[in-house]
Amino acid sequence: MIDRYTLPRMKALWGLRNKYQTWLRIEILVLESLAEQGIVPRRALARIQSSARVDVRAIQQIEQVSKHDVVAFLTAVERSVGPAGRYLHWGLTSSDILDTALAIQMKEAARIIQRALDHLLRILVGMAEMHKQTVMIGRSHGMHGEPITFGLKMALWYEETKRNLQRMRQAEEEISVGKLSGSMGTFAHLDPEVEAYVCEKCGLKPDPISSQIIQRDRHARYLSTLAVVASSVDKFATEIRHLQRTEVAEVEESFSSGQKGSSSMPHKRNPIACENLSGLARVVRSNAMAALENIPLWHERDISHSSVERVIIPDSTILVDFVINRFIHVLKGLRIDSRRMRTNLRLNRGLIYSQKLLMALVEKGLGRQKAYQIVQRNAMAVAEGGPAFKSRVLKDPDIRKVLSRDEINSCFDVRSFLRYTDVIFKRVFC
Repeated sequence: MIDRYTLPRMKALWGLRNKYQTWLRIEILVLESLAEQGIVPRRALARIQSSARVDVRAIQQIEQVSKHDVVAFLTAVERSVGPAGRYLHWGLTSSDILDTALAIQMKEAARIIQRALDHLLRILVGMAEMHKQTVMIGRSHGMHGEPITFGLKMALWYEETKRNLQRMRQAEEEISVGKLSGSMGTFAHLDPEVEAYVCEKCGLKPDPISSQIIQRDRHARYLSTLAVVASSVDKFATEIRHLQRTEVAEVEESFSSGQKGSSSMPHKRNPIACENLSGLARVVRSNAMAALENIPLWHERDISHSSVERVIIPDSTILVDFVINRFIHVLKGLRIDSRRMRTNLRLNRGLIYSQKLLMALVEKGLGRQKAYQIVQRNAMAVAEGGPAFKSRVLKDPDIRKVLSRDEINSCFDVRSFLRYTDVIFKRVFC
């Protein structure tokens, strides 16, 4: 399932080969800067540029002995370049390579997610326009409130997704920093110009100050943003799940030929994709909590964050990419039953017009508390099984001495609830 909805580029981004190639790129860029300063012979640089190779299998075999991934990487690369390999990792510490490479990967992952969000925005625009006038009941506390349109619901999701896109751009900017400042961040063995050179070539900015690592508040912000994005999709998916309930039946996930909803109940058609998305959002949120736990490290650093990040950063970016793309698939196949929406609009026999009636009574001079009492008295009688709301109102002497029949009828016009739909759409989409 992950394969179906996750872009291959995201999976390749976190693969071992790409990770090691990124490490090698940084090592070579360092040597380029050092060669410009005359510290590394240009002949050695040329040899490394032409001959350095990433052998994933060899690195893994060496790491089994060294128990250190960067040492294993450097050992394998040095074998491929010969004596010139002695200049590799000049003045660097492992975290210089690890954190700068991770920033490059996280930056690219953020851009992949942004492209997915752009796609989702296009889908939501189309659905909002298509269902701008598709009237349905709005709900609060799960109960009928007042009429809205399905298009307004889609516009609301669009605006939230637009905010999430902006959040991802901000998170990308915050994580797009590199560091090559050495073991304690003091540049004791390497000129700051090298860091500036490498970062510029990698599309990063130098971290203004670092210890042995880039500080993990940046990573926590990034993971928290992913959690917000996943939670928004969870919110949208949860709404679809509620609207698909048998008692509501206003929308439904697509149900393909041959699909089964239950091993025992042949009639079942379940919102399984949306349930899946809600579940995966929980994983992304828990990963964000782990990222927050990574902020407090001992002194200039320890490595308690390292094992966590090897799981939560690739997993969260892959999951969010998956969640967005699968939700796009859900929306493309979503069945929207406007007739059922109109039926449900009438279920409470006119009670949705109670606020219109209340305001009309107040407008005519009746005190608000008195008007509320009169309207509520009629509404409660309807809720307990009495005649429809409008017929009761028309017979209520306390209301009739204030409002004419025409004035009462005007309170029961669904169009009055939606007269500013165009205004809202202009605010969202223009």
